[in-house]
Amino acid sequence: MLRSYLKNTAENRNLAVLHLTVLVWGFTGILGALISISATHLVWYRVLIAFITLFLYFKITKTSFAVSRETFIKLFFTGAIVGAHWILFFQSIKSSTVSVALVCLSSLTLFTAILEPLIKKQKISRLEIFTGLLIIIGIYLIFKFESQYTFGIICGLLSALCASLFSIINSKQVKNRPAPVISFYELIGAWVWISLFMLATDDFTAEMTLNISDLSYLLILGTICTSIAYVAGVSVMKELTAFRVALITNLEPVYGIILAFFFFGKREQMTAGFYAGALIVLAAIFLFPFIKNRIQHRKLLKQIPLG
Repeated sequence: MLRSYLKNTAENRNLAVLHLTVLVWGFTGILGALISISATHLVWYRVLIAFITLFLYFKITKTSFAVSRETFIKLFFTGAIVGAHWILFFQSIKSSTVSVALVCLSSLTLFTAILEPLIKKQKISRLEIFTGLLIIIGIYLIFKFESQYTFGIICGLLSALCASLFSIINSKQVKNRPAPVISFYELIGAWVWISLFMLATDDFTAEMTLNISDLSYLLILGTICTSIAYVAGVSVMKELTAFRVALITNLEPVYGIILAFFFFGKREQMTAGFYAGALIVLAAIFLFPFIKNRIQHRKLLKQIPLG
């Protein structure tokens, strides 16, 4: 009985931590809108602060973060995709609204459903095709009714595509090494690739000079919203199932849109067409794990011999 009580307490604590972590992730969009510098400069500072914070975390906890040269090269190049994802995401916010960017980012499910089977040479399930079609319909409605945000929508969709790619890559990497180690080297890679891009485009300018508010927001973004939230999000997986984690993580755009209304009010008010499209996208994302779980459960039941 005591063991059961302790297990339930640990599970409830981890659920609370996960919800708080997803809320923090939703808050990144708010910070992106509040920070005045360009999307590229914003991400350059973000990844710099984040990998320094993770380095300090490894040192304080005396955690080894050594990897082979081959692994380092893979993670370093994956960092380029991570950097592109964040730049496109924050550019989407600056070119449209937080709500538009977050709903477009939700199309990550669609891209993953298509790309993962292709990359892993697996069959695409009918459920994933159906979910993808619903998401396409939702995004079409957003395009149709929010045409003034076309560039922001395109950036948001490309951001989701990049997120899908590095998520698929990381799904292999995480089987062999801790997630914070993967994140650390990918953040270093992202920072180096963004720095090279800024050098090539002569983008190290006075425009990236930070005022007090930008510096404060960036410190919150780089530490709490990136490093700490990432470590917390990984740690809860010891107690919670992958299904439960995925389901709660889907709340990120919901939390983000609610926070955007709270912070920006009328600026975040959209047309009825946007909300219809967003509702279709979010419904597809929420229903997908439920239906998939039911299908897998039925398959398992059929495999159990009767009598």
